[in-house]
Amino acid sequence: MNDFINLAQSVRTVGDAIEVLRHNFTIDKEIENAINFAIEAHKGQYRKSGEPYVVHPIMVAAIVASIASDKIMVIAALLHDVVEDTEYKIEDIEDLFGENVANLVEGLTKIVEIREDKLIPSGTNEKLIKSALSFRKILIASIKDSKVLVVKLCDRLHNMLTLDALPEDKQKRISEETLVVYAPIAHKLGISKIKNYLEDLSFKYIYPDDYAQIDDYLTIHKQNLNLRLNHFIDKAKQILNNNGFHRDDFEVIGRVKHRYSIYLKIQRKGVSIEEVLDLLAIRIIVKDPIDCYKVLGILHLKYTPIISRFKDYVALPKDNGYQTIHTTLFFDDDIVEAQIRTQEMHKLAEYGIAAHWKYKAGVGNTINLEWINNLTHETESIDKFIEITKTDLYTEDTIVFSPKGDSYTFPRGSTVLDFAYAVHSEVGDLATAAIVNNEFTSLLRILKNGDVVHIITQDKPRPHCSWVEAVKTSRAKEGIKNLCKQRLKEVNRKVAYKIVATIFNISYDETEKIIKELHLDGNIDKVTNNLDRLRVVIAKVAKLKKLKVVRFWELLKKGYKKPVLRDMNYFSIFTNKHIESVEFDYCCHPKLGDEIIAFYSRGNAVIHHKLCSNAYEMINDKNTKMFFVKWKSSSSAKYRLIIALQNKKGALLELLKELDKLDLNITNIELGIKSSDSAEYCKLEVETAMDRSNLIKDSISRKFKLIDFISLKDAYKS
Repeated sequence: MNDFINLAQSVRTVGDAIEVLRHNFTIDKEIENAINFAIEAHKGQYRKSGEPYVVHPIMVAAIVASIASDKIMVIAALLHDVVEDTEYKIEDIEDLFGENVANLVEGLTKIVEIREDKLIPSGTNEKLIKSALSFRKILIASIKDSKVLVVKLCDRLHNMLTLDALPEDKQKRISEETLVVYAPIAHKLGISKIKNYLEDLSFKYIYPDDYAQIDDYLTIHKQNLNLRLNHFIDKAKQILNNNGFHRDDFEVIGRVKHRYSIYLKIQRKGVSIEEVLDLLAIRIIVKDPIDCYKVLGILHLKYTPIISRFKDYVALPKDNGYQTIHTTLFFDDDIVEAQIRTQEMHKLAEYGIAAHWKYKAGVGNTINLEWINNLTHETESIDKFIEITKTDLYTEDTIVFSPKGDSYTFPRGSTVLDFAYAVHSEVGDLATAAIVNNEFTSLLRILKNGDVVHIITQDKPRPHCSWVEAVKTSRAKEGIKNLCKQRLKEVNRKVAYKIVATIFNISYDETEKIIKELHLDGNIDKVTNNLDRLRVVIAKVAKLKKLKVVRFWELLKKGYKKPVLRDMNYFSIFTNKHIESVEFDYCCHPKLGDEIIAFYSRGNAVIHHKLCSNAYEMINDKNTKMFFVKWKSSSSAKYRLIIALQNKKGALLELLKELDKLDLNITNIELGIKSSDSAEYCKLEVETAMDRSNLIKDSISRKFKLIDFISLKDAYKS
């Protein structure tokens, strides 16, 4: 396909574009009519590079034909911009080319409309992260017919091949969108051919220096890499011939890892390009699945395998139908990855879902599109949404089993709790522990290939809201967040009643009755976080109906006083009780800015995290007393500091003393970070009640070498 892509990149005339299409697909009367219609519809339109616009849809059709060989898709590709960019309507397409073509063109037009409506303009300084909204709607709009996705990927590939004509800022923005939105779709649909090209082309524009460094290495070492690859191929052929395989029974081909994949490996592993183990790979293509295992046995008997890198996707296919055995071998003083698959598996690996249309028969695997459903929940945070989609779409797979032998596929780094939510949302909510490979373990244990997992549940859910950062799948993240929202609403409601009950020195049940009588129970949960709402409730309770005036004077006799807002340490407390001190309980340690509640105990205010399990038990005890509490300053700030720390006794203690003087709360510390020049660094995250960045920087810089100082709050907002 490399030669075809190079050719596609250079085509500039309508005649050349038609010839490229003709080389990939038989141009019959229907195709000819679609070409002529597209030429007429786009007459007078030109691309930024100067060539007639219609060259683009014809080349998109050629790319579609090269991977799918489906006439309806090819015609839709030829017409994909007609409704968007010309006077013709979808009804015209249906009248001339039929309902199936019209449906595809309509789906492609919807994607364009969504992109124009939701995607950030390239002229702004906003993060592209917001294009996640576009991504979500693209998926929702396309879920009815995966052919729409495939044609759109081919459209994006041709746009990337001709990106040089655009200004640099647009090149980068379109490349970022491609890398975040379209390459992951190609990955999940199994179309590795398109995925790799989209990644490498995007990589070239987004990180030109890193791209050039890897490209230069591959160019300089091209001869040596090819010699090594040819040596592996020849040796593999010889070994298989010597062990009963006829030369017509198999094919051995080689590949060098594509550039963006090398870059990811370098970044993830923290290694140089010379240390990337699977830079080279051979693919051994055989006739039957059983032959895959025969070849594997021959290779493992001849060469020592790296067992940790062995994966059997033949017995346990990926969700997108991908099947191949992967094994990495010490191969004659070198290391090489061997991928073993049948011809049908090879077709599916190269063309993914498009193989079903390219090869009308012989590809029996079906593509699982359930992943789209997992990504279409409403998600409050755009940043969180794109994090979820990248996790679900773009990581290596881990396959585990239920006790009954059902297999489940997860992104690398997923936990037992991810498994629980994959089984059922209720199992995830009620999960309390697990048995993995016959051993009791926690829900946060990282899953490994081949684990057999049994989930232990309890009668009632016990949310662990901080665990949302530990799980990897969107289903688990959404499950935890929904559970915590429910618990938070329940807690807020009960705490609100307790705050009012404590102020008026009456029982919980009586407070509930009064609030309901005053029709304030609908939004009573808002009181816990809103002092103005609380004051309104107190005023209405105090101003009871005339027949309740006597009862109110009874409340005064019981100790009711007008509540006031008092500042104590980091907190502001609204109460009519005498408070001697504020303290934390041992069970939870809320950080600055976390949601908190306050209990009244022996003249003291005891602070808990709002979702603390011990606090939840006390909230359910109707006799406990509580009052309104909030963090005193809204100008709280969090910072990350990197400090050069001398390797001498007492250096750390001296630093901690300085931080204590500045009244900084340390939330995270990482010691012993070494750089290439052997210097040691300390990385800390701290929080403070107010924004004092200049004071902190100046004070620390006087005694220590401050390498970096980042305001986490500002970084998040930007």
